[in-house]
Amino acid sequence: MVRTLPSRRRLARALMLTPLVALGACKPSPDVAPPDRPTLSLKTATTPSGAKVEPAVYSPALSAPGALTSLAPLVDTVKGAVVNVEVQARARPAMGGMMQGLPPGLAERFGMQGGQNPFGEGGAPAKQGLGSGFVIDPAGLVLTNNHVVEGADSVRVKLEDGRSFDAEVLGRDALTDVALIQLKGVSGKLPFVKLGDSDGLRVGDPVMAIGNPFGLASSVSAGILSARARDIHAGPYDDFLQTDAAINPGNSGGPLFNMKGEVVGMNTAIIGGATGIGFAVPANLIQALLPQLQETGVVRRGWVGLAVQDLTPELARALRVDAARGAVVAGVSAGGPGAKAGLREEDVITSVGERAVDSAGSLTRAVALLKPGSEVKVSLVRGGKAMEVPVKLGTRPTQRGEEEMTPRDATPAPLSKRLGLRLSEAQDGNAGAQVVAVESGSPAERAGLAPGMVLTQVGDQKVSGVSEAARALTAAEPGAALLLRARVPGQDGSLLRAIEVPQR
Repeated sequence: MVRTLPSRRRLARALMLTPLVALGACKPSPDVAPPDRPTLSLKTATTPSGAKVEPAVYSPALSAPGALTSLAPLVDTVKGAVVNVEVQARARPAMGGMMQGLPPGLAERFGMQGGQNPFGEGGAPAKQGLGSGFVIDPAGLVLTNNHVVEGADSVRVKLEDGRSFDAEVLGRDALTDVALIQLKGVSGKLPFVKLGDSDGLRVGDPVMAIGNPFGLASSVSAGILSARARDIHAGPYDDFLQTDAAINPGNSGGPLFNMKGEVVGMNTAIIGGATGIGFAVPANLIQALLPQLQETGVVRRGWVGLAVQDLTPELARALRVDAARGAVVAGVSAGGPGAKAGLREEDVITSVGERAVDSAGSLTRAVALLKPGSEVKVSLVRGGKAMEVPVKLGTRPTQRGEEEMTPRDATPAPLSKRLGLRLSEAQDGNAGAQVVAVESGSPAERAGLAPGMVLTQVGDQKVSGVSEAARALTAAEPGAALLLRARVPGQDGSLLRAIEVPQR
């Protein structure tokens, strides 16, 4: 099971005290003979089946006769730019006694057994998180994982030298788990590191990770690049680097360095229960996202509007295609950019612009890195004939289940959206506006609103449906605490909630 690194774990729960085993002994004095004891030599060791055990031979570079090359100079050069990221989010208020004995249907939407309080006795504790990050600009720009800062009310960053700064989230991209934050009140220049060329890495190259696993600041581990272009099914743009350098909870967002001191990846995920299998977002992908994260706070991707699958040898023969690799068009979205350009089902796409396409995933990633509205040449094979088709890219629409992000420079969103909730007409046939979705970390969530509740009053106004609720929410004064009255279908009485109206 692949999982992203949790932001915080209690160290006492993660570490088990065990008897220490000495890996080396003090050298005896020359005039004292060591006691006789049996020894084990790999030259004579065998397995239970009788097979001879051969030693694993590793020949490291030597900095001096008999001494291993130390990573200490590299660590000293870059560790000052690696930071500790602390995140807090306010707790949601408890639902109170009116939430006791919820009907089964509503209880399932809360993800609990009927009759339980969805937020426990007295409400949920405040969310706290602890991750890693690294400074990429002396003015205080820091990269970390999206899952570290998502939904944060406050972010505080601590440097290796002990200085701490409050920070704001400039931009996030959930689909690649990348976030950019800006430190506040920076005076002078901070230590920083550069993004390197992750495409230049080869499997077997040495790498080094620095982060804050379990809150243990500036922990260093080293290993090699184990594999490239790993698809771990975390999202549509998976292209992870795999490493055996030790990565643990709290390393999220920390850098993976090459031996030049350049960041070649951002540590992001591990396989639960496994040892020596960690994954990092490639630096070249991060570099491609940075301009949009800095300028607008969100990532807009190119879109062709195709359903594609990998070209297999069997499909190649059936389609009479000489290409060994590519992406086969299985469907074309009506009215989409691909349809307008004349792309057809059974076309085999072999490149997009300057990027070769050897699979469906590589096509998805190649198009996503291109700017919406730009025109690109798509090379393909159709009916055994090679051709090029110019395609004007559209903007990838938000898919079901994905978070809708609003650019910083966009016009103000409707208040219901800025509050983080979606409404529909009450499904029980009575008056009111029913909450159908609440965004994580939003003012609506902090106010204790949850899907299934029906708003019957907004401020001083009774509301009979969505339109009246929307008008009352829109008319609310920015910065005010707005009183809401809600009911739970099947329950007697009503609930009172207060929601903070965000600034326009």
